[in-house]
Parts: sequence; structure tokens; C-alpha cells
Amino acid sequence: MALPGVGIRSRYRWLPAAPLALALLAVTGCESAPDPAPKPTAGPSTPVARVCAKPAAGPAKAPAGAVTVDPAVVGDLAAKTRSNPPNTTFWLSPGRHTLRPHRFAQVVPKEGNSYLGAPGAVLDGRGTSQYAFGGTARDVTIRHLTVRSFVAPHDEGVVNHDSADGWVIEHSTIRDNSGAGLMAGARQQVRANCLRDNGQYGMNAYKGGGKLRGLVVEGNEITGNNTDDWERKRPGCGCTGGVKFWAVDGADVRGNWVHDNRGTGLWADTNNNDFRIEDNTIEANDGAALIYETSYNAVIRRNTIRRNNWVEGRERAERGDNFPYATVYLSESGGEPRIPARTDKIKIQRNVLEDNWSGITLWENADRFCNSPANTSSGDCTLLVKDTDRCARPGIATEPLHSDCRWKTQRVEVQGNRFLLDKSVVDCTEMCDRMAVLANYGTYPKWSPYRGRGVADAVTHKQHNRWRDNVYVGPWRFVAHDPSRVLDSARWQGAPYRQDAGSTFRAREGG
Repeated sequence: MALPGVGIRSRYRWLPAAPLALALLAVTGCESAPDPAPKPTAGPSTPVARVCAKPAAGPAKAPAGAVTVDPAVVGDLAAKTRSNPPNTTFWLSPGRHTLRPHRFAQVVPKEGNSYLGAPGAVLDGRGTSQYAFGGTARDVTIRHLTVRSFVAPHDEGVVNHDSADGWVIEHSTIRDNSGAGLMAGARQQVRANCLRDNGQYGMNAYKGGGKLRGLVVEGNEITGNNTDDWERKRPGCGCTGGVKFWAVDGADVRGNWVHDNRGTGLWADTNNNDFRIEDNTIEANDGAALIYETSYNAVIRRNTIRRNNWVEGRERAERGDNFPYATVYLSESGGEPRIPARTDKIKIQRNVLEDNWSGITLWENADRFCNSPANTSSGDCTLLVKDTDRCARPGIATEPLHSDCRWKTQRVEVQGNRFLLDKSVVDCTEMCDRMAVLANYGTYPKWSPYRGRGVADAVTHKQHNRWRDNVYVGPWRFVAHDPSRVLDSARWQGAPYRQDAGSTFRAREGG
């Protein structure tokens, strides 16, 4: 039997061979008092961000002191950027602006520059230029500008190609580009943009060799991305979707409309920490609405999550795979008090999940740990061990390395959510109705101290993963310990699992 694990190079597979303060929930009873049971929400708490249909218009006239850019002059924007000092404001007049016809032609801002688009201003890569805005200048602003038809390579991006810090991108449309529409640097603010129909990601939040802290992604519409269908080109690459986050420390992702992406909606992959994912509407993505993988400490609350994972979940079920592919998928991720954040848990609260392919899965791959050949996050170690070489025999067999060398699905609270499922809407008879906490039987490598059932026992019974005070409408089933152990609600609530205290179940009703 084969089961999945997720990683930088691989999404769902087994690897047998090669913005608000929250009260902290107590797990042990010695940190703080538990939160009161929240009342499940009935719908989105904020309006959907329909910015692609109605983008905000930029200034019709050049602001005082701004340099006007002429669309009739090829390369005018790049040339005037070079010839003017830092902190200059550029106003792109209406029309189609282009760069020199060269693959590396791009705008390289200076520190503090601002780029404002007039109504109808478009920066067009003409299918030739790879990057629109690059370089390392800090505190650049881009507003009210459409950026389209650039051809960034796989895993690279068009706007802020070099992940410079402090950029503000607002009220812009970044669409129909190859690669990622947008990269991210530290303290970047991405607000009220349309990130649409890009070849790989709407945004790739990755900063090679640097710290990516203080990211804000707010009020954007993120739709139709991964038009190049990279999972088909490179099966198992784990390199597709609306937004991908890598090693981001501190992110507020709120009020976005993430929909109709080919692949996952939002995916935090490898050593992310301190996320607030709240008040978003995430719907109709081919894959999971949200994956939080080998990462730490997050609050996921008040989101409306509906009709996700119909394509990918169905494909796997039709292949006979019995793994509970979920629309909210936590893979080797949990709360860790030793890593500073605004919470020391993962708290999934007050969300509405409606007619998705399955619900929430908490998964831990017993074979995936720092320095294991089965770790698809190649070369990365946990945030608790700086020296990867320490996670080896004989030290890894004893504490503290035995605990600290693996990413753990622990301290997860699933509380006060509303789960609705109507199988006639999803068009399924089975495998779309799962809620799960599980792991595989550890087998690899031979020197692993995690072989056997130990990880499955721990994630199910010992790592403080807890459902409570939820509402279930529809024919939900529950998976515990391993994929073969499928439970009804009574067994899920009873010993030895004792999950969903205070929850209600209305199995005969549709969604």
C-alpha cells in the first residue's frame, strides 16, 4: 500500500526508497486558559475581493513632480528609471508600454521609486522579455498598472524578480505571464491586486539566501493561475497553484478571493512560521484550498472554503488511493512554543467548509525528517536544528535530537468550524467525506529511529491534536492513525480517540 507525503519536489506521495492578538489555547494546562467555544460562522465575514472585474483606476493626470512615461517610445520606462535619482515617481500615461526587444530587458528601480499607472496603462512584455521589474532596490511602489505577457522561467517571477525588500504592490493587474506573476521580499505589501492566469503561480513568496519576514497579502483576487499545468509537465513537482510561500516568518493573508486555480489555492511549504490566514474566500481550486507543510505556528480562521479539490481528489480516488486527500491539508506542521510567533499552536477556527472534496487532514510522514533521504525538502532541516549533519546516528536516536530532527504535526486545534457536505453537489459516493489524523508505518531509511508505528501513535494520541465544538452537516467519516481505520462519529468521539467533544452531527442532512 502506498501513501502520500508532500515536499518541495513532491506533492502527495509516499517515499519508501529514495492580524489580531489571540489568546493562546493551553495543551498542557500550564500556559494559559482555553479559548471559549466559538460560535461557528455562517458565511464570509468580509466581501469577496472582485478586483479583476473592477480594478481601481489610477490617476488620470501626472501627480505633481512625477516623471511622465511615453508609451510611444520603446523602453522609455527603463531609460527614465536609469536617468532619474532614487525616490522618483513615474506616471505611465495611458497606452501599451514596452521594453527593448530582448529577453533580459527590464526596469531596474532605484530605492524609493514609485510607478503609477494611468487608466489603461499596460506594461507589455510581448512574449519576449522575461522580467518586468527586477533588482535589489528597497521600498519600491507599483500601483494601478497592468503587467502582462512576460515570460519568466519556471520558479521565477515577473514583478520584483529579485525579491527585494519593502515593496508595495497595490491595485495592479498582473496577468498572462509565464512563471510567477510576482515574487516577494521582506516587508512586502500586496494589496487589492488581480493576480490572474499566470503560467505557474500568482505569487511565489521566496527569497533565496535572505529572511522573508513581515509579508502582507490582503484583498487580492488570485485566480486561474498555473495555466501551464506544471504538475502534468513535471509530475510530483509540487510547484503549482495560486500562491506558494517558502520560509516566510510572519505573514498576514487576509480578505483575498482565491479561486479557480489549477492546483492548490494557498500553499505554505517548508519552514514557514507565524501565519494569519483569515477572512479569505477560497473556492473552486482544482486541488486543496490550503496546504501548510513542514511549517509552524498559524491561525487559520473565519475563512469561507468551498468546492475545492474536486479535480485532484477525484483523480486519486478513481485510481483507488485510500488516502484522505483533504481541502485543508497539514503535513508535518504544528505549533512549537520554542519558535517565536503570535501563537504557539496551529488554530483552525470559525471557518466554513462547504462541499469540498473532504475536510481537514493532519498528516505526518514517519520517514520524513531532517537528513533523511525521504525528506523531499532537500537540504532543509527543522527550525530547531541548525546543523543538518547532527541529525544522524547515533545522536538522532536520543533526545533532544530525536524530537527536534523531525517536523511534527502537533498542537493543532480544530475548533468552532462548520463542515457541510452534500455528496450530490460534489458528485461522489465515497472518499470525499473524510476528516483525518494519521501517519504511515515508518520504514525508511534503515537507520531511522522512527520506524514502526511510533509516529502514527504519537500524531493520533500524544501530540495534542484536537477537534472540538464543530458542526457537521452531511455524511462525514473520520480516519485515525492510518488510512485503513475509518470511523463513524460515535467511534471518533469515543475511546481511545475522544475527538470532537461538544460537536454536533447531522449526518442525514445535505450541505
